[in-house]
Parts: sequence; C-alpha cells; structure tokens
Amino acid sequence: MSSSVVTTDHEEIRAWVEENNGRPARVRGTGDDEDDAGLLRIDFDAAEEGLEEIEWDDWFEGFEENNLALLHATNSRFNKLISRDSAS
Repeated sequence: MSSSVVTTDHEEIRAWVEENNGRPARVRGTGDDEDDAGLLRIDFDAAEEGLEEIEWDDWFEGFEENNLALLHATNSRFNKLISRDSAS
C-alpha cells in the first residue's frame, strides 16, 4: 500500500526525484531563463514530449517563488506540485 508525503525540503525532493530516475523540467515554451522558470514538472526516464530539462537551481527558484510543495507517493512515481496553502 502506498502512502503519500508532502514536502518543501529541497534535498528530500531532489533525492526522491533522482531515486525514481527523474529530473527537473518545465513545460517547453514557458519561462524565460531569466526571471521565470515556467510551468514546473518532473520528467522521468525518456524525455516526455513538451518538457525540457532545467537546472535544479532554476527549478527550486520557481518552486519557491510560486510557494509550492511536492505531494508524492512513497512507492510509486505519482507526484503533484501543489500550493503550500493547500498543503496545510
């Protein structure tokens, strides 16, 4: 049975993503690399069409600027970026 976790801890997020063969990404065509990371996602295995990989620093900058938290399952790849306000 899978349980879920909500976290804002950068190291915990990065560890979970990398343990599941994922990488930080954004929706292609969103963001400008300067001030806006765009629509954040986590991409797994082969790159999903429409997503582009970005650096962890840029991903976490957008994560913090948008006041997000990561909801993820403990034994599957299910994940969702949610508002920290809804995570309380």
